[in-house]
Amino acid sequence: MKAVYPGTFDPITKGHLDVINRVQKLFSEIVILIAYHNEKEPLFTIKERKEMITETVKKMENVGVDSYDGLLVDYAKKHNIRIIIRGLRAISDFEYEFQMALMNRKIRPEVETLFLVPHESYTYLSSSLIKEIIAVGGNVSHFVPPIVNTYLKNRINKED
Repeated sequence: MKAVYPGTFDPITKGHLDVINRVQKLFSEIVILIAYHNEKEPLFTIKERKEMITETVKKMENVGVDSYDGLLVDYAKKHNIRIIIRGLRAISDFEYEFQMALMNRKIRPEVETLFLVPHESYTYLSSSLIKEIIAVGGNVSHFVPPIVNTYLKNRINKED
């Protein structure tokens, strides 16, 4: 059975990878789906995020990377995916994710949402926090894959 793990992944973090590593043991195929988000101003383009994620998961046999600008449940239907994976870091994530899961179920009842709680060491970690740290010159190498750290350093050096 296939599953999709959607997100903006701007950038992907070790918290995201924790979810991917655990979920890949449960499904025959995982698609990491980079979603467009009109309300957020991304640091990286879709192409850059796809490159970073692809490099990061290249040794994982059953993990692919894609992007989509539309309803997640439409993507799922088009690609014969019945499971949506969502990570919950904190109680504050739950209300939004719960509403999205119910709306997705209303639109496509055959698509289920599976919530995963990350390892305790990643519950505080978010892409937004990574961007805040890097913006003030902080070191984020412990929180992101090496390729993401390189992209972040290059982005900051371009802006100087």
